[in-house]
Amino acid sequence: MQIMYGTFQDGIAQLVLPAAADFVLPGVPWGAFDELLTPAYWRGQVWQHSLLGTYNDLRLGDTLAEEVAACLLGGYGMPADLAVAAYRRVRDAGLLAGTPDAAEIEALLSEPLTIGMHVRHYRFARQKSRYLSACLKSLSEFPVPEEDLIFRDQLAQLPGIGLKTASWIVRNIRSSSVVAVIDIHILRACRHMGLFPDAWDPQRNYRDLERRFIAFAHAINASTAMLDCLMWDYMRRLSPGLLTRRQLSARDQVELFLSS
Repeated sequence: MQIMYGTFQDGIAQLVLPAAADFVLPGVPWGAFDELLTPAYWRGQVWQHSLLGTYNDLRLGDTLAEEVAACLLGGYGMPADLAVAAYRRVRDAGLLAGTPDAAEIEALLSEPLTIGMHVRHYRFARQKSRYLSACLKSLSEFPVPEEDLIFRDQLAQLPGIGLKTASWIVRNIRSSSVVAVIDIHILRACRHMGLFPDAWDPQRNYRDLERRFIAFAHAINASTAMLDCLMWDYMRRLSPGLLTRRQLSARDQVELFLSS
């Protein structure tokens, strides 16, 4: 047994965890809660943030069209702050309330964006503009299913949206417990724990990875949506150097290089 203590407004609270050598899932030991990136570590972080009320509101937009735009303009190879700035520019221009042509969106995305003290340019402006224009036209007649998995799979049929982006949209809108956003950061964290086999690739095994992640979330008594967001946020801030070469497979090293 392990006991983790935390100090909050109401005083000191404690979390009782299984012993480090116990298994949270077959082949995956809990590890110590004070050891970075173990299952016990993630359970402890979820516990603390649940008491603090953080990582609860995951929405980026107020409508389905806005959420689709925010997630479509983000994703692989796009820094989060740049993606959010691009989304806000398109939203504030009023384009997400209608069905603009790709050229209208591209004109906005091609202009420099000021983020803090820096002027930056949005990558993939032409490609993402075509996708977003086509998506907005499709959404004007898009039936929204009640079941989250059906909702996700239907969104994944829209131009430029795959399973990961569709899952991101559904997770944000519904805080869903039946989908997960499996990106490079989640891959790093879960491979580090031994939760994901190295041979599983998101392009071929997305649903397998997703099921495994959801099972892990349930096993540590965490909201799937909250754990997904929290883990992504932590891992994107964490230097890959903290995961030693001994702990990284060749596949991981390539992916870390591509994602940096």
